Amino acid sequence: MKKNSPIDNRISELLNHLEPITLEQMSGIKLMNRTDTKFVTNKRKLAQLLELAQGHYFAQFNAGSKIAEYMTTYWDTDKLDFYFEHHNGRAPRQKVRVRTYMDSNVTFLEVKTKNNHGRTKKKRIEVPSQEMDQELDQCNTFLDGLVHRKLTDIHPTVRNHFHRITLVNKGKTERLTIDFDVEFHNFETGEEAQTGELVIIELKRDGNVYSPILDLLRTLRIKPSGFSKYCIGSVITNRHLKHNMFKEKMVRIGKLVGERLG
Repeated sequence: MKKNSPIDNRISELLNHLEPITLEQMSGIKLMNRTDTKFVTNKRKLAQLLELAQGHYFAQFNAGSKIAEYMTTYWDTDKLDFYFEHHNGRAPRQKVRVRTYMDSNVTFLEVKTKNNHGRTKKKRIEVPSQEMDQELDQCNTFLDGLVHRKLTDIHPTVRNHFHRITLVNKGKTERLTIDFDVEFHNFETGEEAQTGELVIIELKRDGNVYSPILDLLRTLRIKPSGFSKYCIGSVITNRHLKHNMFKEKMVRIGKLVGERLG
């Protein structure tokens, strides 16, 4: 995490005051009837949220830190079928990505599927690295069974790096992932982009059980808002990409971070 600004330092300070929870302790948290809700805000509001969360939430602690680093590469067809499924509001829709947990250097090939009811399911297999040709047969079998495509049918399109904080409520009925410092690289255009003060929050909770964080989010006027790192990253690194359905969202995001994206 960057520590060259007062707000970044304040976020680190507040995070240090949250009681830690390990990956082993979190493995026992089973959200069997899970619902996911995304929110978009900025670092100033994140600091306020962490202030209000003091004493009510654990912060995931792994590899000596409460802030994890991720790298994700999205794969798509030559016609960007997965991008346009999302852009055009199609459901069910899918995305293919390769995610590396930088702190543990573990990498997975993942397929995310969102159904007609807004539920998202993720299936994954571990792979040696971001270089997918090392496990060609295994990857092809996995992909063919889920998206009916092989590695030869798709290619890397957009890569991102970001930092993540994970909070767990004391009742262990919900998890909150908080992503920030998101940076993008487009393999097709060569363009790179950053998201500045943008913060993406995702609440994962057990059915309709009471959520303490929802009350805090409402207090701070942080409203639900869908956000796809792949789609937004594609738009802001490819000025020629059709993005009519994302224009309003891009304007709202720009107001949050005080600058125009894309």
